[in-house]
Amino acid sequence: MPEVHDLGLIIDSHIPLIIIQSHEETRSIDTLSRLARKRSLPIYSWTITDGLKRRGFGLELEEKDKLDEPDDILKHIKRSSTPGIYVLCDFHPWLDDAPRRVRLLKDIALNHRRTAHTVVLISHQLNTPPELKHLSAQFTMHLPSPEQIMTIVRDEAGKWSTSNHNKRVKTDNKTLQQLVKNLQGVSYSEARRLARGAIIDDGAITSDDIPTVNKAKFDLMDMDGVLSFEYDTAKFSDVGGLDNLKRWLTERKSAFHETGEHALQAPKGIMLLGVQGGGKSLAAKAVSGVWGVPLLRLDFGSLYNKFFGETERNLREALKLAELMSPCVLWIDEIEKGLGQDSNDQGISKRILGTLLTWMAENTHPVFIVATANNVSALPPELIRKGRIDEVFFVDLPNKNVRQEIFEIHLAKRALDCKQFNTRSLATLSEGFSGAEIEQAIVSARYAAQAQETEMNETHILNEITSTQPLSVLMSEKLDELRVWASERTVKA
Repeated sequence: MPEVHDLGLIIDSHIPLIIIQSHEETRSIDTLSRLARKRSLPIYSWTITDGLKRRGFGLELEEKDKLDEPDDILKHIKRSSTPGIYVLCDFHPWLDDAPRRVRLLKDIALNHRRTAHTVVLISHQLNTPPELKHLSAQFTMHLPSPEQIMTIVRDEAGKWSTSNHNKRVKTDNKTLQQLVKNLQGVSYSEARRLARGAIIDDGAITSDDIPTVNKAKFDLMDMDGVLSFEYDTAKFSDVGGLDNLKRWLTERKSAFHETGEHALQAPKGIMLLGVQGGGKSLAAKAVSGVWGVPLLRLDFGSLYNKFFGETERNLREALKLAELMSPCVLWIDEIEKGLGQDSNDQGISKRILGTLLTWMAENTHPVFIVATANNVSALPPELIRKGRIDEVFFVDLPNKNVRQEIFEIHLAKRALDCKQFNTRSLATLSEGFSGAEIEQAIVSARYAAQAQETEMNETHILNEITSTQPLSVLMSEKLDELRVWASERTVKA
């Protein structure tokens, strides 16, 4: 195991304090116990519930020496003259605003040359006191490799088989490889739990399990609010028109998933620019659905915090989570609202932009950005230049043929027979309507039919179309300006 080697180097370097931030307490202690045996060192663990316990071989401590109080255990370590490894679990609550305990730890560290004690603090989260930073080393437990994850999945499949009269777990190689890929970025215990959850209900690993595993993985990261997991992703068949965008994404699907020395450079992302309701959000969902990867939505509104530096930190944590969830699609909706130039925000938008641009330049994980925007004039030019993203697509209002396709999609979604409607005529009469406005016309028509206690027909939809002023009429000047700007700067979606 790589952590045995790396953690051993830290111990052999005579660093007196080691900080391990991990949820895998048992695995961390097992690794330290293995290192202690190799070095013939006694190893002890401490918790507030059990006090001090000897690990591995050797005499157990007397009951009176359990030392279950934080101050007592530190005083005991300071007094002890026998070299050893002391593992303090969940000690972080007793270091906040606790100068005596911080000083005791510092005394132990400063006496390391004489006593050779190594104190290891294991916690899910621990802010090292400034007095101890130069005396300590941070260590992160390694995450399982794809090969190790495959071993975990096969082990859980074997356990299920043993418990179910030796029935074999059903799957196919493509789905199995997808599960292994999507389990990367979690710990050993989390990978085992997620793999068990995918198998245990029906004894099979199917494509239906992948979104559930992705959602459970996202929940483990605890970033809900800033990032949200979009569980329902779309298919290209749900998106009317956008043929150029569909072709572009289809051509790059394999490159996004490829790994290895001879793999093509993975696509970085796209910008979807266009009118509201034109299908940009649906297209973003379709990228995730067609590529078979999780879709994360970044909410710029939740990023902003009144405290200096917290907004940038929130963004960095959100981007780090996207890396852990990779391969994935990161959807930034209405990006201009978070990155627009605003002289009254005390420079926050500029710092946010700088953080995002730096990440986009340095990121090596398969995270594909889909940014959508309605107002291009508010976007900083350095964001949309080639190299930051791969292409800027303009999503215009649908033409007659696409409007007919959209009518048929939304009628079929509601289990209505398209043959009972003249969708060609509806498409002609709905000129200037966006996809969202067409859908809303069908929704309103169903309400009207229900109120009249009749079956919905074409007349209901025609009434809704003729009584609606589409956005293209209400905001025709802005739409014309947007089309002029996009004509020479973007690719038609």
